Amino acid sequence: MKSTCTRNTLSLIILILFLHFSSDLAAQSVAYKALLSTLYDSDFPIVKPAELTDLSKYQIVDTREKEEFEVSHLKGANWVGYDTFSIDNVSGLDKNQPVLVYCTVGARSQEIGKKLKEAGFNQVYNLYGGLIEWANEKKPIFHEGSQTNKVHTYSKSWGIWLTKGEKVY
Repeated sequence: MKSTCTRNTLSLIILILFLHFSSDLAAQSVAYKALLSTLYDSDFPIVKPAELTDLSKYQIVDTREKEEFEVSHLKGANWVGYDTFSIDNVSGLDKNQPVLVYCTVGARSQEIGKKLKEAGFNQVYNLYGGLIEWANEKKPIFHEGSQTNKVHTYSKSWGIWLTKGEKVY
């Protein structure tokens, strides 16, 4: 526990230093990666947006709250929520087909992904960087069937990481 706290504290110090001394997007990217490294478990599989060329190979699960999902989401995403999540919300999914879980940055989706694995889903992957990283890489997001530029960033503090798209809180 102590080493995890120390690692998290060090990562946050690095993040603060990058934000304080640099407004350069490359530094922001490094700081964002440092922050994400504190959120993810090393043994839970991730997939980066650049590695996803065909979303139709996945059952896509949006683990954000309904108001976030309604602003925008990945094409074909199934909303399951986080605070209101129940395994019944995924009863229509095939446990033997790949599942891609995502949220704003990947923390909530990892937790829901763990629940899916416990429920017998064989191939669960967390979208690295969440919807923010997806949008930053200029990948398409949708609202009511049409492509949109709006991204619900959960809060203003998480919104600092969105560099492409319109921030919604």
